[in-house]
Amino acid sequence: MTTSTSNGHAGRPSLAAHASPWRNRPWSGVYPATLCPFHPDESIDEEGLVASIEDVASVPGIEGVVCNGHTGEIMSLSPVERARVTKFVAEGVRRANAKTGRKVKVITGVSAEGSQEAIDHAIAARDAGAEAILLMPPHHWLRFGRSSTTAVGFVEDVAAGGGVSIIVHQYPAWTKAGYTLAEMKEMVKLPEVVMVKMGTRDMARWRYDYEELKAVAPHVSITTCHDEFLLASLLEGADGALIGFAGFVPELMVELVHAALDGDLARARKAGDIVAPLARIVYAFGEPGCGAHQRMKAAKWLLGKFPSPVFRRPMRPLSTEQLAAIRQGLEAIDFTCPVDPAAAPLTVLERRRPVGERAALV
Repeated sequence: MTTSTSNGHAGRPSLAAHASPWRNRPWSGVYPATLCPFHPDESIDEEGLVASIEDVASVPGIEGVVCNGHTGEIMSLSPVERARVTKFVAEGVRRANAKTGRKVKVITGVSAEGSQEAIDHAIAARDAGAEAILLMPPHHWLRFGRSSTTAVGFVEDVAAGGGVSIIVHQYPAWTKAGYTLAEMKEMVKLPEVVMVKMGTRDMARWRYDYEELKAVAPHVSITTCHDEFLLASLLEGADGALIGFAGFVPELMVELVHAALDGDLARARKAGDIVAPLARIVYAFGEPGCGAHQRMKAAKWLLGKFPSPVFRRPMRPLSTEQLAAIRQGLEAIDFTCPVDPAAAPLTVLERRRPVGERAALV
């Protein structure tokens, strides 16, 4: 579909052309990046993982769940553990789908330093039950950079060898691992690429990049992961959201994202009035990161909706005072927190310390 603009230019799909039928596209809508529960000894809580995923995947409007992302602490998981997490997440989704009759998808993160390693991880994810992978760029690029042919070639390699659909994980534009628009235009031409998780964090060019990518591959979904600019990025142009907050408060995120995609600003802002103070508790006016994900896990635990606040090392546990502050913030905006902050289990690190002493997050 093409449209003519007021200055006579034609050939580029308009935002309205993509906004109206978003519900009919297979890779649009809300995709929670999910947390991974751990026992106090930092082993994976498999039963808790299945139960928490079943709970999130049962929420109407959730199109897929994403495990092994940064929210799910992929950086602390071994390759074998990542495959195990995917297996148990797939089980939770199967249980949810059996109850609801829906077809929620399973997506798992792949973080690898080379093409062959990434292909191996993609195959393992597929065999464990993933329908798509969230393909992160090799992290050595953050230090050393890369050429455009290397960046595009990496995605081409995994597309050719992984045998699974790909969501391209776009990193912030200010990093050496972020893709240029020209690079992304080549990536979305690959039949295996079904979505771009757009994390440029450059709002000045958000709409332009969205329009340019849609002109090349209108079938590829462009989803925001800008928790800190969520409503703005949705309104500028998006097909959905892939965000950790959707695993924290899924019903609220479905309401906000659907309202924004439907063009109902009043409804979206009403949901945003609740999201904003929650975001300040979790993100503290910053971008998503390990500290924010740790606070999110703690908050969900305090709400009685997650089995444990344990975050793997090298992150240090939140102090009892910090947990109490999170609880106080939640209760101030009328959320009920049945869990006592003092009930947080002693972690591996804390067992080495005197009883009663809890390390504070730095």
